[in-house]
Amino acid sequence: MERFRIRKAIEVLAFTLLVVVAGMNACVHAPYVLPTTQRTNDPAICFERDILPIFVSNCAKSGCHDAQSHKSGYQLDSYAGIIKKGIVPGNAAASSIWESIAITADEDEKMPQNAPPLSTAQLDLIKRWIAYGAVDGGACTSTCDTGSFTYSGVIAPMMQSYCVGCHSSSAAAGGSLADYSSVKNAAVNGRLIGNISHLPGYNPMPSASLQLSDCQVTQVKKWVAAGALNN
Repeated sequence: MERFRIRKAIEVLAFTLLVVVAGMNACVHAPYVLPTTQRTNDPAICFERDILPIFVSNCAKSGCHDAQSHKSGYQLDSYAGIIKKGIVPGNAAASSIWESIAITADEDEKMPQNAPPLSTAQLDLIKRWIAYGAVDGGACTSTCDTGSFTYSGVIAPMMQSYCVGCHSSSAAAGGSLADYSSVKNAAVNGRLIGNISHLPGYNPMPSASLQLSDCQVTQVKKWVAAGALNN
């Protein structure tokens, strides 16, 4: 009799565990999404100025996530395309794009492909943008100052945001813009100004959808005219 009671107790326990496990597997919660009414801008971040250039330069490249390729269904060259798939407003951890650029160790899933990873500063901007609700900043107040044109303070960050995604090494089409020597070489031979000014006979850079402002072009021209110093 005692053996029978023990066996029944084990059977009941096993059945209970099965019910609990089945319930856990069936309980799939949708990721938390920040309510629309709570979405706002991080006052230090402008989507058009700070976020879009990162995606266009590093992700919306031929063969990857541009309008022609839209690999895996992602087209990351506009706000609508970026927010359409892979971004959960207010929840970076549930955003597959964030997973791909910042977390996964799977080389097949790691983004950007065949290019250096995004910098810590770039990742911080994207994470904060998502946390605040991943809103389109619209027309942002320009902070560009034509009187400021040092390499470290203006030119290098500009190259990082708009150019290095495509020009990360000397093997890239058009060469590298990832370090001072490479940028200076492009400045000295006239290619840098010709490209960013979209002059006839040059390869317009960045893309037409992300052309540098007149102020930014002026900053580069002033830096070159002053000797393209590593200052």
